[in-house]
Amino acid sequence: MKQNYKNIIFDWSGVINDNQKTTHITVNKVLKYFGGPEIPYEEFRREWEQPFMIFYHKYLPNLNLEEENEVYKKIYPEVIKDFPPKPYSGIVEVVNNCIKSKDLFIISSDHKDYLLKEIEDFGFKNYFKEIVASVHDKEESLKMIVQKYNLELDKTIFIGDTAHEIEVGKIAGIKTAGVTWGIQSEARLLQAKPDHLIHNLEELKEIILD
Repeated sequence: MKQNYKNIIFDWSGVINDNQKTTHITVNKVLKYFGGPEIPYEEFRREWEQPFMIFYHKYLPNLNLEEENEVYKKIYPEVIKDFPPKPYSGIVEVVNNCIKSKDLFIISSDHKDYLLKEIEDFGFKNYFKEIVASVHDKEESLKMIVQKYNLELDKTIFIGDTAHEIEVGKIAGIKTAGVTWGIQSEARLLQAKPDHLIHNLEELKEIILD
């Protein structure tokens, strides 16, 4: 039976923003800045974790969050000059259809200033009831949104591209979905046991559109 979701909580990067290449380049520049290795894309995708400091500590055990944030804020604007943010093909239509009958939210680890600009550039200004950005661990932010808006748990879904979104969604008691077009592999997403595994936009539409 089709689930009638009324509240859609999106991760941004890897779900709406097509930025695996941008993220990979930025990560390598951060690693290089602190004396770490340059890693190929396949390794980046295999080793990536959220919260993202789990990933960095595989290569730079002594790096702290404040240091990473400071360097990221310098590097990311330079990277996107050559690789400007863009939505996944077809995702804008899906979000446009969602806004007609759903309450939409975003929880993202992306830096707030860049995220808000990307949302506006993609044509989504004023689409989201709340945008929570610059989040390292999404568990508390997700619980906050669920409680603040008194969301019905079985009518609320968190859509992400990593196991972290699935895991914190389960902790919050809501439904979860992992998209396979983001950073983490299908095998890694399956380990987290999402309620839905989404391979393409047609499957996404089937799950979240009325």
